[in-house]
Amino acid sequence: MTEQNTRLGIWLMVVTTFVFAMQDGLSRHLASEYNTMMVVMIRYWFFALFVMTIAARQSGGLKRAMRSGHPVVQCFRGALLVVEINVMVLAFVYLGLVESHAVFAAYPLLVAALSGPVLGEQVGWRRWTAIGVGFVGVIIILQPSGGVFSPYAVIPLCAALMFALYALLTRYVARTDSAATSFFYTGTAGAVVATLIGAWYWQPMTAPDWAWMALLCLTGVSGHYLMIRAYEVAEASAVQPFAYLQLVFASTLGLVVFGETLRLNVITGAGLIVAAGLFTLWRARVREKREKRRNP
Repeated sequence: MTEQNTRLGIWLMVVTTFVFAMQDGLSRHLASEYNTMMVVMIRYWFFALFVMTIAARQSGGLKRAMRSGHPVVQCFRGALLVVEINVMVLAFVYLGLVESHAVFAAYPLLVAALSGPVLGEQVGWRRWTAIGVGFVGVIIILQPSGGVFSPYAVIPLCAALMFALYALLTRYVARTDSAATSFFYTGTAGAVVATLIGAWYWQPMTAPDWAWMALLCLTGVSGHYLMIRAYEVAEASAVQPFAYLQLVFASTLGLVVFGETLRLNVITGAGLIVAAGLFTLWRARVREKREKRRNP
């Protein structure tokens, strides 16, 4: 039964990464025509509605979902994710899907590197080695083209750093709050912050682009639902490595639809980052199993 659930979880994660890659493509298209912060704001309205609907259907309803041991941190998490999404969408516009995702793939390594100072976790020499290899990959990707370094290359790296901090804060609040509570604050607090920012940049949209916006919102909601289901039916350590497929799907979309190019240094750097990330995930899984044997 466990094997069947794990297999289902893996397939759900594969579909999730495909849906999120399509979302990234839609975000790039809309953000190239309209203000990024407005696009993110509308996307968050639908996300907040989805989160509140999910919370209302759970035992205890919205009141229970709002109950948190760290409400300030939860709200900060929601705000941080909004800023990260804005930054990442800007990266799609200025740098493209291929290189943006190649650099952003370093976020699990940033999580591992920062887990010590933020959460007080121990990071062994093997994981530090993997982190170092991963960042060599980042440097290879950011290699100056023609001897001139593009400042746009730093945008997805900033997004990766913010998302890593968001992930660490999620693990921090998980010590007292349920996943449903964290999900609720991610959507609702995020929608408030996104509106406070995006409302100043409202632009009229054409009917065809409203259709694309509706599809963007649909991919956002369905992607999060599929991700929730993936983590419900299988262990996170079993399905998380397949999240790297988003790099493959998004890069393919960038190459085929947006006419982006795939440079050798990006392939090499991304390969190092993914390999280091997979090793880091594997070491985390080994550590979890070891702790379970010590504390059955």
